[in-house]
Amino acid sequence: MLQKSKIKLGISVGDLHGIGLQVILKTLQDNKILQKCTPIIFAPYNICCDYTNIVEEKPITLNKINSILDLHPNKINILENKKYNHKLAIGIPSKQSGLIAFDSLNDSCKALEKKEIDVLVTAPIDKYQIRRSINNFIGHTEFLESKFLGSSLMMMISSIMKIAFVTGHIPLSEVSTSITEENIIEKAKRLNNSLITDFNILKPKIAILGLNPHSGENGMLGKEEDHIISPAINTINKKYNILAKGPFPADSFFTNDNLSLYDGILAMYHDQGLIPFKALSFSDGVNFTAGLNIIRTSPVHGVAYDIGATGNANEKSFKSAVISACQILKTRDS
Repeated sequence: MLQKSKIKLGISVGDLHGIGLQVILKTLQDNKILQKCTPIIFAPYNICCDYTNIVEEKPITLNKINSILDLHPNKINILENKKYNHKLAIGIPSKQSGLIAFDSLNDSCKALEKKEIDVLVTAPIDKYQIRRSINNFIGHTEFLESKFLGSSLMMMISSIMKIAFVTGHIPLSEVSTSITEENIIEKAKRLNNSLITDFNILKPKIAILGLNPHSGENGMLGKEEDHIISPAINTINKKYNILAKGPFPADSFFTNDNLSLYDGILAMYHDQGLIPFKALSFSDGVNFTAGLNIIRTSPVHGVAYDIGATGNANEKSFKSAVISACQILKTRDS
């Protein structure tokens, strides 16, 4: 019998030619993790076995299941929904490995919809390889938003900071036209709600970054701070009673003193927030898709083809993603 209190952890396998399965297995070899949750990896069983023979030094036992009902609470369960005639080539990008990664994500999302699993942790994917088979695929966040209720917010979390973004996976040339009062207000509201609901911060303090160098330098280096961002912050404070300050110059914000003052940060665009986050929290940082009625986390690194076959990938970020998913579920249920 599966313990009722034990969280059912769904894992999408990511690109099998990268480090995804390696960090998954390293994480699940920790008995403390298996005490917290029952893992289900959505992947072809034989390919996973081939992988362990190639990369892992310690013998690993994988438990093949045909249904969630067959789960073993203290083993690494592999749920195979489709067989592939695929030969592993770790470190080499592949259209087929991209398709396997997508099918794993799709299958795990179906299980999440049916409440067969409680949370989802996704291993890294190669978006380009997936696009070779799935034309409209953009990324995990966009895919999840299309499947589940709510409005998504890409959020990076660690013990140092929690940072979200007004714009996400768009070209830099399109960022300035996407920075509107409405977008800033909406993303600030989602961030505030997540800090309360998912992290039990009752009255969050949010720092909002500027767009231009030195936050526009009083209009000399750009007008967005004066015309868009500051008015949005005023509305956030007065109309929605959210404690938000800014706009702060991004180049000088990420000091220990500033980070200790705020519960959440709202960056204007992807690299503005991701570069300092990964510089300070790369080993244990977590990507969290906030704003949806489900819980999904992932490590902050990519497929890392270049070290896929070495066996030297660091699993800390993936392990943090598992722990964070379980913690967020408990916070939402409390």
